[in-house]
Amino acid sequence: MDYKSLSDFLRDGRAALAKGPVAMVFVEDDVEIASTVRHHLAAGFREVLVFAKDYPALPERMAPQTHRILIDIYRDSAVQDTVNAIIQAAPGIWLYYCFNGEYLFHPFCETRNIRELIAFHAEERRDAVLTYVIDLYAGDLDAFPNAVTLDHALLDRSGYYALSRQDANKQAKERQLNFYGGLRWRFEEHIPPAKRKIDRVALFKAVPGLELRDDHTFNVEEYNTYACPWHNNITVAIVSFRTAKALKSNPGSTFDIHSFRWHNSTEFKWHSQQLMDLGLMEPGQWF
Repeated sequence: MDYKSLSDFLRDGRAALAKGPVAMVFVEDDVEIASTVRHHLAAGFREVLVFAKDYPALPERMAPQTHRILIDIYRDSAVQDTVNAIIQAAPGIWLYYCFNGEYLFHPFCETRNIRELIAFHAEERRDAVLTYVIDLYAGDLDAFPNAVTLDHALLDRSGYYALSRQDANKQAKERQLNFYGGLRWRFEEHIPPAKRKIDRVALFKAVPGLELRDDHTFNVEEYNTYACPWHNNITVAIVSFRTAKALKSNPGSTFDIHSFRWHNSTEFKWHSQQLMDLGLMEPGQWF
């Protein structure tokens, strides 16, 4: 279904929010839109909401579970406001958000779908899943000038770290950390400090009063924790071409970057085990 605005969707398309999980894909350009939607449908999301400035072309077979909704994607806080509007329209529903050129991976996703992960996570009384955004990039920027290639994608196998997240009184927040690494770390001179974190609470349960903030955290602090007080919980990863695309499309950085490849680059195998082996997500108690 197609909708000319978010308000049209919230008026006429609410049935898509009746049963989750629901994925939201925010389209910033024309790169890998169909593959992003396809990946998340295959992951087990019941519906995918595609937010874009214009209706993106998608294969007809995706139509029954895909809803294209027009928004001004380039407006400040457009993503934040849209996610918050969906949260308020879908209390009790598990939601997820990402951008085109991003692909969610969870532990054992080759044999277990996202609905199984959510069911287990909910049994542990957890309403949000910490997500690490792991940069993907092309090794050959002459062959792939926009830094995007699904068949020859690379990622960093090391260089990730975490720092304590502090409150307004400069005290460490309980079970919260800021995570860094990837291209945002290696090319930090081109990234504003507020945009250098790679953690995102991308998978969560909508509840009344919940609000996404502009730093990809929520106003309910427990949603921002990496684990419960008793043991480690599941974390997931979004492998993403978004930073690489931005660095190569921004005039302020593109001419300074001739290659993203370095000695810690490795081929991405598109398999959850590789991400777990690299410590980029963990199964917690889910074996």
